[in-house]
Amino acid sequence: MNKRRTVLQSVRYIQENVGKIQPASAGIVTGSGLGAVVDALDVEHSLPYSEIPGFPVSTVEGHAGKLVFGHAYGRPIVVMQGRIHLYEGFTPDEVVHGIRVFHELGIRTVILTNAAGALDPRFEVGRPMLVTDHINFSGASCLTGENVEDWGPRFPDMSRVYDLALRELAVRKALELEIPLERGVYVQVPGPNLETPAETRAYRRLGADAIGMSTALEAMAAVHCGMRVMALSCLTNKNVPDAMEETSHEAVLEAAERASRSIASLLMEILKDIPDTAEE
Repeated sequence: MNKRRTVLQSVRYIQENVGKIQPASAGIVTGSGLGAVVDALDVEHSLPYSEIPGFPVSTVEGHAGKLVFGHAYGRPIVVMQGRIHLYEGFTPDEVVHGIRVFHELGIRTVILTNAAGALDPRFEVGRPMLVTDHINFSGASCLTGENVEDWGPRFPDMSRVYDLALRELAVRKALELEIPLERGVYVQVPGPNLETPAETRAYRRLGADAIGMSTALEAMAAVHCGMRVMALSCLTNKNVPDAMEETSHEAVLEAAERASRSIASLLMEILKDIPDTAEE
């Protein structure tokens, strides 16, 4: 099926079942263990992915798999509570399906969150990291194959993926809240296996400060559609080659859930002052 037709199929169902949707100020994607961000919103509607035609369903623990509609400080917000990953067997187009649904709903600002391992030895576990750039090491691109001109050009520029004004807003809000905020480059790998010490050393030498299994493809799709992007990583463990300790997905979830309160507080403050770029 044509990729845009599939996205529009999801959009029609959402519009029919949620009613008149006020153009949202932002669309948020929550990563592993960070679904508690939804608790800070005034929720009005919630749709399981499994009920939305064409919408891929997450199979990973820690991802609720719901599209949530609510408000923050009176501003309409849409949240993907749980995301889709390449390692689950989904295609790149399926991984970014929700981002394209955001776009077709009129959303023009996307905030991506994820749980990530800290490659920079100076970074503290439990802190958020503001993503300044990314390295797509997943071996895939959501822009291969048919290009949908209604979304964007065949060869989109990626020199400024993460919006500078949104990054400055995040830094200012973190200072006001006295939340330590790291800043760095995120690398997306395919997963689902965690990294070896040698791989971790290689990614660090490539210039990455944090590592995870999502986000870069979503950011690419959003930029292709002309959307503004900000991303926050929750640093759940240290990936320092010469001092690596055994970890697990369960440990990552626990760490993300412990840190989710500060991430949610920061996000809510950002949403209070985020420029309203919703399509009228």
